[in-house]
Amino acid sequence: MGIKTALPHYELGFYALVVTCALVYSMNGIFEASRDNMNRKSFRENVKTGWYYFGRKMDTADFEWVMWFTTFRNFIVFALSGHVIFAKLFSLIAPQYRSYVHMLYGILAVLAIMGTNYLMVILSHCLLLYTISLVKSKWLCMIAGLCSLASFKMEPFNSWQSGFVTETFSLQDVLFYGGCGFSILRCMSFALETCERKEGFYSPLELLKYNFYLPFFFFGPIMTFDKFYVQINTRILSRKENEMWNIRVSALTQLLVILLVDVFFHFLYILTIPSDLKFVGRLSDWSVAGLAYSNLVYDWVKAAVMFGVINTISTLDHLDPPQPPKCITMLYVFAETHFDRGINDWLCKYVYDFIGEGHDNIKKELIATVSTFLITTLWLGPCEIVYIWSVCNCFGLNLELWVQKFFQLGPFARLEAKLSESMSRRIRGIFGAANFWTIILYNILALNSLDFALLVAKRLLITGF
Repeated sequence: MGIKTALPHYELGFYALVVTCALVYSMNGIFEASRDNMNRKSFRENVKTGWYYFGRKMDTADFEWVMWFTTFRNFIVFALSGHVIFAKLFSLIAPQYRSYVHMLYGILAVLAIMGTNYLMVILSHCLLLYTISLVKSKWLCMIAGLCSLASFKMEPFNSWQSGFVTETFSLQDVLFYGGCGFSILRCMSFALETCERKEGFYSPLELLKYNFYLPFFFFGPIMTFDKFYVQINTRILSRKENEMWNIRVSALTQLLVILLVDVFFHFLYILTIPSDLKFVGRLSDWSVAGLAYSNLVYDWVKAAVMFGVINTISTLDHLDPPQPPKCITMLYVFAETHFDRGINDWLCKYVYDFIGEGHDNIKKELIATVSTFLITTLWLGPCEIVYIWSVCNCFGLNLELWVQKFFQLGPFARLEAKLSESMSRRIRGIFGAANFWTIILYNILALNSLDFALLVAKRLLITGF
């Protein structure tokens, strides 16, 4: 009841002021640490030449971000620009064939970037899962899909398949595993939607159009096949009111965020500092907390930029893609801690909601949550740090349900009913704040290291402040 009521504006303003002051203070500590230690020996590998005329070096610890906007930038611009031009041309001339143009352009682009062998590997998995989908058995499709996904995530099968790709360039591994992983999820979605179809089967061409839509191919987001099929086969193309204006604003926003991140990388070494735990141990409590928080915010920004650019292009193609991830400052419950809404939608539709049904039964909810995180673990690539991350987040999600059920019991429900809605929201906010920092601690496991997460937890909960 209380969570639906807004607090007074002056109270929200006061909270925002407190948070802003805390962030500025903590970031100031990180800025001073970055400025005074840019030549530190342990930083030399990741802090490299930047804006020399400002006397600033740049944090280059994120290999992926650096590659997107240096070596691989021209390839991205060229490939996506070609897609936009051909898509626009055929949407004007022959909109009924635009989906085939997307498919052909995507296949040729993948062929040019990754080579024939890679394309054959992808097509072999598509053929396998399409054949199995003809049986129209959901469980068989799910098992076959997970086995295909495991073949790219577990040894020795992943090394064997990657051995077919002989080209060598900086992002070969990233593009190989990204394209393969998303292809398998798309093929699974196609197979599961085929099982749902009451009469007949989808054409193999529909699978190829779905899988080789270039903006989604290498890095998503995942749009489930049922949504993609309806949107891509629409012949009457129209724009919503102010849609082109929103597309321009979105494109400009992505550009400004990229520039802002570049500025931050020259003044705040938030990615390099956590790699030196001895140095982190000498930082103030505020700086350590700000470092943990900023790492999650950066990961959200990176995902928001990547999906934002892709979403802008797909919106030009008259699609309605999954939205970029929600900002970390809004993730105060585990049920919303997804950085990729496309994969979240996929997991909810085919696993979490399918098994959990109404999510009002503790036993079914537990099975649904565990199953979801087992598949997520496989998707991320099984390893020790992923196991710990999955167990922590799985526990957090179930604990939320248990606590919610507990406080819905008669005595607590009657007690809350006596409170005003605003006071109820404040009480929930206290618990939400603790939950928020738990989410941060659990997720920096995957973003940094177990040792850094333990250091942050110790400083926040035991020795710090």
